[in-house]
Amino acid sequence: MPLLRTLATATLLGVALNAPAPLPAQSQAALIGRWDLVIDAPGRHKAGWLEVRHSGSSTLVGAFVAMVGSARPVSKIDFKDGAFRFTIPPQWNDAEGDNTVVGRMRGDSIFGTISFASGAPFTWRGARAPTLQRSAAPVWGAPVRLLNGRDLAGWKTLGEGASQWEVVDGVLRNRKGGADLVTERAFTDFKLHVEFRYPKGSNSGVYLRGRYEVQIEDTPPGEPRIDGIGSVYGHIMPNENAARGPGEWQAYDITLVGRRLTVVLNGRTVISQQQIPGITGGALDSDEGAPGPIFLQGDHGPVEFRNIVITPAR
Repeated sequence: MPLLRTLATATLLGVALNAPAPLPAQSQAALIGRWDLVIDAPGRHKAGWLEVRHSGSSTLVGAFVAMVGSARPVSKIDFKDGAFRFTIPPQWNDAEGDNTVVGRMRGDSIFGTISFASGAPFTWRGARAPTLQRSAAPVWGAPVRLLNGRDLAGWKTLGEGASQWEVVDGVLRNRKGGADLVTERAFTDFKLHVEFRYPKGSNSGVYLRGRYEVQIEDTPPGEPRIDGIGSVYGHIMPNENAARGPGEWQAYDITLVGRRLTVVLNGRTVISQQQIPGITGGALDSDEGAPGPIFLQGDHGPVEFRNIVITPAR
């Protein structure tokens, strides 16, 4: 073997032998997974969510949902001896600066604080999110009309603002931003048909089980957005923007079984058999294993609904 090649081989071998051992694979870290959080914050918005994943051999990354807003990416989670820490960028209600999340594991639960740049920290606690796997295909029951066309029977309002909801000529109308509207009945797996209409620039949403928002928004024509119409807000982007635009009646046909979701917007399948990772901002709670209501967002802007029909699984 030529002398230069021999020296090069020996040099590389020496580097390899003297290189530090790789860090332990974080794929086995107890923190990895999805966590449903309860945040001890004022007001009714207390639900949060955390996902932790491994990236490469030694780094943890993830996503975080606070009380409102969408899932925010977490570029690095420092985790050692059961304690962890990360920062998330500001979004809608915390524009003053980054937020810091500090936590610790206790058995199969987590707890800690979230510190906002604008004020004192809030404490939080979390439990592992259920998988919501179903062992068999659903057997559908009889369809149920959730609107009687006369009044708000079967619904209740939530929120700090005054209710702007009314029923006029068979149409449920939210005149302007105010309270949200929630069914008194809770559901597990279901098929949901809902027709809606919004004016230019308005925004609303349909929350499934009160936890997962399918966005209603005057999204401009063009490419779909992860926070635009047809999306699961901040989690799942539709494969196309199938909106008809403001002033037009539109329709969602939504099927939710466990976490598996299909969304048909105006006759076009924009989400097909996708797993919802976790709650969206503004969720009523983070108890993902429990049944929940249909929740119509009313705190953003005017919107109209009609022909809301749900077919629950037996």
